[in-house]
Amino acid sequence: MLLSFSAPLREQAWLALNPMPHSLLPKPWRSWLLDKGSLTLNLKSIAPGRFSVKVLDTHFGRASLSEANALSIPIRQMVYVREVALCIDTIPVVLARSVIPKSTLTGSERQLLFLKNKPLGEYLFKHKHMIRSPIEIKKGLVNGETVWGRRSIFKLNNKPLLVSEYFLTSLFTMNN
Repeated sequence: MLLSFSAPLREQAWLALNPMPHSLLPKPWRSWLLDKGSLTLNLKSIAPGRFSVKVLDTHFGRASLSEANALSIPIRQMVYVREVALCIDTIPVVLARSVIPKSTLTGSERQLLFLKNKPLGEYLFKHKHMIRSPIEIKKGLVNGETVWGRRSIFKLNNKPLLVSEYFLTSLFTMNN
């Protein structure tokens, strides 16, 4: 299952306010969207032993215009794309898309090509030279479902990658 983004979601700008006004976000999702810690760790904490990563797709290709602009790379530059479902009890609760410029995949960051079903979040938050940009948010349709999404640029040894996460309603039902 590839992530299928509605045209309005692809074209809609990400909202980058710092700090993000809480009034813009629905209460059940606010803490998930604005949390600056590890999403993987948060999911594991609400479902000990029941968390998994399902790889939906990995490939080299081109970033979208929005992704290229966020990463400050030329639109023609090749990137590695990894799309996954973060699951609890094998039920997807978050869909994530990581866009990694080829120039980031050097040195120790080359390991990002070989994560398979390991969570990217664990790698990022254990990296001693990781910096995260402010979180951007938006609302739209992914795979036909209305979702809230967030994205951030992570820099590992000053090399960027973009992580977008889309929170499915199944997370709210799992979390209650």
